[in-house]
Amino acid sequence: MMSDNRQWAREAIRIIEADFQRSADTHLIPLPLPGLPGIELYFKDESSHPTGSLKHRLARSLFLYALCNGWLKPGAPVIEASSGSTAISEAYFARLLGLPFIAVMPATTSKEKIAQIEFYGGKSHLVDDPTQIYAESERLAREHDGHFIDQFTYAERATDWRANNNIAESIFHQMRFEQHPEPSWLISSPGTGGTTATLGRYVRYRQHCTRVLCADAERSVFFDYYLTGDASLRLDHGSRIEGIGRPRVEASFLPKVIDAMVKVPDDLSLAAMHYLAQRLGRRVGGSSGTNLIGALMAAQQMVAAGETGSIVAILCDGGERYETSYYDQAWLKAQGYELSGLMAAVAASVERGEPLPATVLRANI
Repeated sequence: MMSDNRQWAREAIRIIEADFQRSADTHLIPLPLPGLPGIELYFKDESSHPTGSLKHRLARSLFLYALCNGWLKPGAPVIEASSGSTAISEAYFARLLGLPFIAVMPATTSKEKIAQIEFYGGKSHLVDDPTQIYAESERLAREHDGHFIDQFTYAERATDWRANNNIAESIFHQMRFEQHPEPSWLISSPGTGGTTATLGRYVRYRQHCTRVLCADAERSVFFDYYLTGDASLRLDHGSRIEGIGRPRVEASFLPKVIDAMVKVPDDLSLAAMHYLAQRLGRRVGGSSGTNLIGALMAAQQMVAAGETGSIVAILCDGGERYETSYYDQAWLKAQGYELSGLMAAVAASVERGEPLPATVLRANI
């Protein structure tokens, strides 16, 4: 006879799987590039998940991984270190299972994200120093006899890169009737590194020629780690592009499955975000701007080499979470951002094929 905890875990897994069956796949949105002929760009719109971001896939996988490892128990809180989007999605799954949830986040996290966590029944524990979210999460887990779910360690382990709940498999399935069904490039920015790990592993497993480009944020160690292999790299501040970029090398970031990287200045990411929002007719998050720059770098490289083909980039989340920050002109001015010239540069790249600002760093592209 199964123990009470085993029976509870079995029912918890059933609840999560039932929720998955109620969810449709996310859309693939074409974005024409008039200035880069022969290149077709698509955005995988992860904002259409029930919790509004790419992190919905990760949160589902992390909860299933923790349940199957016997780490969760009835009534015990789940704790996560996050800049917001993962915490929102995990709060959703914690509510499904009737578990308390605590998100440990930088104090600079947008109030819209904090409100969404509270909507799903979670609590936000804000810290002034972003580099301390890990230690504070571990402390709270010990103090409350809960489980620190730790996306930065387990993202690449929890996601099945061969099939189930796999963003890469979904992309290739949706591309099968396009003019260039096998993308030349897949573009993703790194938060945990789990998505780039999934993309890189999947294209190797399925023997595709597709390359994976990782577009890093300005305040992040991932690009420099990719170049140097130095896992001891540290920053004393967090990323200004919420959801991506890390002050330390995370266990889920796997550079050997990445074919190329770019490091995008924050102001250019935000300018690209505003340009993309105009083109799509709706607001998107800052990391989607980072990915647009990565996609344009790949597209320019293909045109220069006389290649044609397709590129798929990730649209990570919607812009409603950034109404009082990235989309607030007073906030942008207070942060020292002047985006109009950079938005014109992004438009010139898309519409006339002009080079992007030389401030973008690149490796292997």
